[in-house]
Amino acid sequence: MPAPVSLVTGAAGFIGSHVAESLIQKGHTVIAMDDLSGGYRENVPAGCRFVEGSTNDAELVNRLFKEHRFDYVYHLAAYAAEGLSPFIRHFNYTNNLLGSITLVNAAVNAGSVRCFVFTSSLAVYGSGQVPMREEMVPMPEDPYGIAKFAVEMDLAQAHAMWGLPYVIFRPHNVYGERQNIADRYRNVIGIFMNQAMRGEPMSVFGDGLQTRAFSYISDVAPIIAAAPERPQAYQRVINVGADKPYTILEMAQTVQRAMGVTTPVRHLEARHEVKHAWTSHDVCETLFGDLRTNVSLEEGIGRMARWAREVGKRDPSRFERIEIERGLYSFWQLEAEAARKAGRMAG
Repeated sequence: MPAPVSLVTGAAGFIGSHVAESLIQKGHTVIAMDDLSGGYRENVPAGCRFVEGSTNDAELVNRLFKEHRFDYVYHLAAYAAEGLSPFIRHFNYTNNLLGSITLVNAAVNAGSVRCFVFTSSLAVYGSGQVPMREEMVPMPEDPYGIAKFAVEMDLAQAHAMWGLPYVIFRPHNVYGERQNIADRYRNVIGIFMNQAMRGEPMSVFGDGLQTRAFSYISDVAPIIAAAPERPQAYQRVINVGADKPYTILEMAQTVQRAMGVTTPVRHLEARHEVKHAWTSHDVCETLFGDLRTNVSLEEGIGRMARWAREVGKRDPSRFERIEIERGLYSFWQLEAEAARKAGRMAG
């Protein structure tokens, strides 16, 4: 029997590269696609065929589907800066919604796709719903969550009309090796580690008492990779990640211990965000119980810290295309002003 052929989008990014690695270990032929806007070419696992490009490039996407007749599609490409998404609405919907629809269109037209695996987000739930359970009515509070939920609904419609099988995962607060520690808008554990190596205070939005269940990558990626092997998971939405929530301040202290530093915490303006976000994993336990692991926060951050020290500190990136500055948080407003000044000087 020939090896399954799988497309993994976002394969030079964090979760995508780990899912691609799991698929290579399973014997899949993997086409790894990424536009390198937030990932690194060196993240792509050995054995993958790498294709640089965007999911918004319909011509490229359609060509790949014709060339490879994919059995499985793992769609992990996204710009997951949830807090920034209200201020980059066009960019958010173009990348996180329209790019996804380009893939759904191609999968339906190809007729060969046996399962479309999509990584959504706990951002679809909104606030006041802990523990978040799959049967709850989604009420996303930001454009990122809205885009993710829209793709979920589109996949359900594509299945109803054309029979496209799918599995939707809602991972949350995933961290680990290969995370982009240079991104100042997302990946809080990576941000803290980079700040520690740069000798900077750890920047906390608000009082730091927000709670999240931080999920180590090995608790998440192998389950996503295994989804097509579990027909009972088809047409299901599944929370995946760690069980125990921690405050941001508790997590910051864990990062300090792992990095061997004692740096101050700098409290910034509070963002408009869900205060408490953690989920039930009863569905995941039922469907993937044999694959579930539960790496402790101390152990997972320790592993990531060893990797971070190896790759070293990085200059934080700056998003250059802020679309709405009205109401932009003060710490990002200063960056936007600096970017405008730099552009005028360059011009």
